[in-house]
Amino acid sequence: MNENVHVVCPHCDGVNRVPRGRLGAGPRCGRCHASLFTARPVALDEARFATHVQRSDLPLIVDFWAPWCGPCRMMAPIFEEAARRIEPAARLIKVDTDEAQGLAAKYGIRSIPTLAVFRGGHEAARTAGAMDLTALLAWLRPNL
Repeated sequence: MNENVHVVCPHCDGVNRVPRGRLGAGPRCGRCHASLFTARPVALDEARFATHVQRSDLPLIVDFWAPWCGPCRMMAPIFEEAARRIEPAARLIKVDTDEAQGLAAKYGIRSIPTLAVFRGGHEAARTAGAMDLTALLAWLRPNL
């Protein structure tokens, strides 16, 4: 069975139905025609975040960070590499907690970087603190 999954476009936030077996075949958005997967984390504000969390069938790995945070900046290239390795099995998202203070408050982000996995519109796992690529992938494996 090749079920359809909802994938939110990282460019226009259009919701696309894609057969699960075709996720790795370079699907494009039906609205803006851009690639649905860029192998890079997607920076989202509060409004866009809500659309992605509520409408995506893919697991979302969210990096809550801030530009002034040294460990956050140190982890940024590691998170970028994780996106290259994990997509299209999941979408990696970056949320700047200085810009999206409402999200930080809503999810009780007390330290950064904080990584959270969202599935089906709900938080499924969380960890705080910078980690290397091996540790990040090891933490993600059972949470995907």
